[in-house]
Amino acid sequence: MSTLTKPNHIGRKISRIRELRDMKQEALAQALGTNQQAVSAIENSETIDEDKLIEIAKVLGVSVEAIKNFSEENMINYFNTFHDTDFSNSQGAFSQNHECSFNALDKVVELYERLVQVEKDKIEYLEKLHNLK
Repeated sequence: MSTLTKPNHIGRKISRIRELRDMKQEALAQALGTNQQAVSAIENSETIDEDKLIEIAKVLGVSVEAIKNFSEENMINYFNTFHDTDFSNSQGAFSQNHECSFNALDKVVELYERLVQVEKDKIEYLEKLHNLK
């Protein structure tokens, strides 16, 4: 392993999890009640105080153990699942098999139906406005 890669650099692990969650530093900062510069400092820190780590884990939607045991391979496997799991009783942070907790096609149909309804409501509203003139 090269000297550039530090496997226990908690800040880098937090940064990568945040990126996998498609979250910007500003969003994490807001959720933590701080600013983007503070989040940047956290992500550049090799170690982080346990209380702050608990708070960050909660915001990111992962366990503290998941952050501490982070690896690219494990995180990709974890984020390819569609529901959160309590990792506190598992052998390793990511050793469980996961199943999708919803039917993706049903979700697409549901969103399409909502979109169609919004469009109908918009047309109805515009027709009422037009009739008032």
